[in-house]
Amino acid sequence: MRLLVLGGTVFLSQAVAADAVARGHDVVCACRGTSGAVPDGARHVTWDREQPLPEALAGEAFDAVVDVARHPSRVRAAVEAFPDAHWVFVSTINVYADNTVPGGTPDRLVLLDPIEEDRDPSSAPEVYGGMKVACERLVQDGAASSTVIRPGLIVGPGDPSGRFAYWPLRLADGGEVLAPGSPDDPVQVVDVRDLAAWAVACAAERRVGTFDGSGRVTSRAEFLAEVARGVAGVDTFTWVPQEFLVEQEVDPWSGDRALPVWLPLPEYAGLMAHDTDASFAAGLTTRPLFETAHDTLAWLRATPDATVTGISRADEAGVLAAWHRAAEEGAAEEGAGEGRARADDGA
Repeated sequence: MRLLVLGGTVFLSQAVAADAVARGHDVVCACRGTSGAVPDGARHVTWDREQPLPEALAGEAFDAVVDVARHPSRVRAAVEAFPDAHWVFVSTINVYADNTVPGGTPDRLVLLDPIEEDRDPSSAPEVYGGMKVACERLVQDGAASSTVIRPGLIVGPGDPSGRFAYWPLRLADGGEVLAPGSPDDPVQVVDVRDLAAWAVACAAERRVGTFDGSGRVTSRAEFLAEVARGVAGVDTFTWVPQEFLVEQEVDPWSGDRALPVWLPLPEYAGLMAHDTDASFAAGLTTRPLFETAHDTLAWLRATPDATVTGISRADEAGVLAAWHRAAEEGAAEEGAGEGRARADDGA
């Protein structure tokens, strides 16, 4: 297969190019090249997608294209340049309008309205999802055939977001660990290498369809246990309800005072609880989470400047201390109440 990867130097697009090269495909990576090098064995063609198609790509033919872009103008131009290829477009579950429903699938969930012009996604959360909807439609309408993959949280070595990375580092340190919410809360992630391998397979097979690209749903307790297993760490988890975390101004998902991969419920009950049976039936396979955690920790230790987001150890200790004080005060109040009740009974 002759494959064009639009990108190839960062996280998912780099993993796609590396996987395709390893499988013996002829891989061309088209990107600016300012974020790093393309994988060994791939050919790099410099293309700033704000500019016209470079001469080095003009007239070339590809069996498939993999694109992860979010700007409709860039996707439109690329599809027009390579309409005969099979397109694998990596979208996002942020295209869905409702995040409250567990068990959602592409054929059951309603999409956001498409945003067909390029906008700054930092202006409003729905802008990113709306632009991705528009990109999906450009691919589906303009390419000879297409696969649309909507991933959830992508994790593993090379992750520039630093969200998942918090947990291997924290659990490797051991001690008392602040665990957010309930042990039964749903968690759903996908290793970047597994997602990349599936994208390459969909390209080679010219698989047609729209799929949610995430692993199986697990519980938060199992998620943390598997991460701990992978890094051979952690002493004890202390589970703190989300209401108390909100009172302590702990943020969800990401940030300097956040517990990553935690989302408030019920408003996000469906975001990490998609039904991905169709994706696995279409060839997605995923490795054990402990393996992802192990490899992520190894990458973090070899990459001192890697991004890691999440609450500091000092702030975590402060929240845990506040929780234990509240629990002690609650127990004392309960004991006093029982004492008053016994006194009343004896009066």
